[in-house]
Amino acid sequence: MSFSPFEPSFGLKNRHIQTLYASFFRKVEVDALEVEIFELPDGDFLECAWLGKPEKGSSKPIIILFHGLAGSLNSPYINGAMRSFKEEGIASVVMQFRGCSGTPNRLPRSYHSGETGDAKAWIEHLHREFPHAELFAVGYSIGGNMLLKLLGEWGSASLIKAAISVSAPMQLEVCANQMNRGFSKFYQSVLMHDLKEALLQKYKLHNMKSLIGINERRVKHLKTFWEFDGAYTAPIHGFSSAADYYEKSSSKQYLKYIEVPTLIIHSLDDPFMTPEVLPEEEELSSSITLEITHNGGHVGFVSGSLTKPFYWLDARVTDYFKSFAGLVRR
Repeated sequence: MSFSPFEPSFGLKNRHIQTLYASFFRKVEVDALEVEIFELPDGDFLECAWLGKPEKGSSKPIIILFHGLAGSLNSPYINGAMRSFKEEGIASVVMQFRGCSGTPNRLPRSYHSGETGDAKAWIEHLHREFPHAELFAVGYSIGGNMLLKLLGEWGSASLIKAAISVSAPMQLEVCANQMNRGFSKFYQSVLMHDLKEALLQKYKLHNMKSLIGINERRVKHLKTFWEFDGAYTAPIHGFSSAADYYEKSSSKQYLKYIEVPTLIIHSLDDPFMTPEVLPEEEELSSSITLEITHNGGHVGFVSGSLTKPFYWLDARVTDYFKSFAGLVRR
């Protein structure tokens, strides 16, 4: 399938309709996923969910998915992509970030936009289990930022053959500021509710007040990403402040070091950020293809109509990976 630039149909052009329709109204049915518990070196764990898991040692290509903030294997864009991959005979697995599977992770720490250590450990594990299989990866939102940062850190040593990043907040400070403006505050409030609930659960398992210096009452009153990241994300993960976390974890500065084919899909009307997050040409390596659309919202890219939507993003992602020699129906 060849693709022209994404164009939403009448009634779906608004960036908030794109974002909300894809997030709240899409229902995707997939076969039962096989969950694998992966033990991390620091004593914590990840729950990774497979669709079409190959036999150990298989040479069948594998696509690894990384979800967004407060997402999981149940996120519609994850289910949609995995179903699309299965229809092409491609195995896929979603790596759920710490604490995102519905089971609290063991440690006081969690995950964040620049945490590449867990993904590296998981990918290295897959490489050991399937040494003859080509590995591909797609990340959505903060999962996309994390993936780009990882690829830049690995450079020529990457175990990923090709990758896609969708709606990534490549400059985190810009995103945190935008999410506190206008209707974008709605998205921030929804995500903040989930983040605070997860943090409050940690107070039942750990002495969080001694670790980050605030009690549960103060957690409940956190309103913005700046406040949450300053109170929890930064100190628990070793950053001096929210600004320090945003600066060091933004993927934009890593793009020039990426040496594997990488597609970045981004909409200019993404309500989670402004076009300021987009890199200039001199910030890109020659391995990156930057695909910019005028419309699409945040992880939206829905065409068709309100009653008969077509999820262009699933098709675009699948089409890109199929363009590599190893990804053919087997």
